[in-house]
Amino acid sequence: MKHTFVYVTYIRTMPAKLWEALTTPEFNRRFWLGAHQESGWQKGDSWTLRYDDGPITDTGEIVEAQPGKRLVLRWRNEFMPDLKAEGFSRCTFEISENGNDVTELRVTHETDGANFLKAVSGGWPMVLSGLKTLLETGAPLGVARQGEAKAA
Repeated sequence: MKHTFVYVTYIRTMPAKLWEALTTPEFNRRFWLGAHQESGWQKGDSWTLRYDDGPITDTGEIVEAQPGKRLVLRWRNEFMPDLKAEGFSRCTFEISENGNDVTELRVTHETDGANFLKAVSGGWPMVLSGLKTLLETGAPLGVARQGEAKAA
């Protein structure tokens, strides 16, 4: 059974800046719960999400990449055995101008696994809130890496 999670947010930024934030490891580190993405960002390239201290959390490949418009990933969790067993999912980022320097970001994550759906349903709101805050204020949200407490 196909499960779908959709998250839509509006960010006061331009599509090119949002694309840069999504595809640049230095930018990722500031909003992606202590992780960053690695890829060449071309169709067929490998894709990895990893923590700076080494552990790989997720892997996959670039299915489609249209800078400033659309990014599609084939995605598999690597660090939680029950999620890894559910296989690959598909994550689509759609970016569109909404006027007045506002950009719409729609993230659609499709999976056959109910456990993976639960994981992304909890993770995406934190990650994307961090992205929005960083782009609009220049400061990270300060959400802790999963399983860690945020320092007081």
